[in-house]
Amino acid sequence: MGLVKQWLINHFWHLPSAVLASLVYGFPARKLKIIGVTGTSGKTSTSHLIDHILKKSGYKTALLSTVSVPGLHVTNPEPFILQKILRQIKNKQVDYVVLEVTSHGLDQFRNWGTPFVYGVITNITHEHLDYHRTMEGYARAKIKLISQSQVAVLNPNDQFFKLAKQAVKGKILTFSDQPDFFAANINAATAVAWDLGIKAASIKAALASFPGVTGRMEMVLEKPFKIYIDFAHKPDALEKALLWLRPKTKGRLVAVFGCAGLRDRTKRPIMGGIAGRLADITILTAEDPRTEKANEIIDQIAAGFKARKKLYREPDRQKAINLAIKLARPGDVVACFGKSHEKSMCFGTIEYPWSEHQAVRKALALCNY
Repeated sequence: MGLVKQWLINHFWHLPSAVLASLVYGFPARKLKIIGVTGTSGKTSTSHLIDHILKKSGYKTALLSTVSVPGLHVTNPEPFILQKILRQIKNKQVDYVVLEVTSHGLDQFRNWGTPFVYGVITNITHEHLDYHRTMEGYARAKIKLISQSQVAVLNPNDQFFKLAKQAVKGKILTFSDQPDFFAANINAATAVAWDLGIKAASIKAALASFPGVTGRMEMVLEKPFKIYIDFAHKPDALEKALLWLRPKTKGRLVAVFGCAGLRDRTKRPIMGGIAGRLADITILTAEDPRTEKANEIIDQIAAGFKARKKLYREPDRQKAINLAIKLARPGDVVACFGKSHEKSMCFGTIEYPWSEHQAVRKALALCNY
């Protein structure tokens, strides 16, 4: 879809719909304190961390994220759904709402009428260029959150930090992304909590009790080899995940992943290259191929695979996971990327039931584990 056409749809369809939704539900967001979190990677984990720290510190909170709102195949709900949920939350008299926000949602005005107390951007890296066309266009969509926030929480090491800084209308808080992406998520959440006046001891205690997020670098088997389920489906996320797993791998690192159909095609060979460089064994498979052919997507990913390492192609995701576990030896790490918490997989135009956790259990049983 062309940029001009998308602009017209956004301003003459999405914006009026968002305004109407806010009117119908009585602008509930105006009576709430909302913390918005966006970013290419880490927004779900950061949202859950903020929510957990606030809860443990005595605040009554509500969380709207990829994982916390079941039944939605998109992160950022459509305006009428969002405003309905916000009105329900308002009636429960919560102290803070933590809302995960996407570039599509920001570009399409889904959050119109929703002022933010804090706007957090975890990072901005390659993603959604099928929609935004350019990295700058993608970044500007993300940065819209900052222009709607009283306090901006930014990563000064991000390539778009200077651009984001220009949109800030109030105070700026910064956080470090060192030494890894888990630390970045923790640091971003801590920056918000600290600014709210939560004491360091309370933050530390809350972090110590954080249970993690389903399907976010979740270890589902520890022995004789480790199995992780993670949502990484973008180049930067896949790279960071594999780099994080490498020191934890005594044997070989096995990566199972695919790329979604009808989505950013430019990232496919990039992700293949990352897997070839950082994994010992790569198994390419289906991940919501939609109306594209799974094998053609796999070929496009494999085009970037330049390393002289083992590469398998198995479009049936269950069989791909079976193969990974069959190949695994003691000390190895198997990581299944891309589906995570999602409860369906799209083939053609139909969503079929899918559970990554169940697929792993089936594979383990098949291999007598």
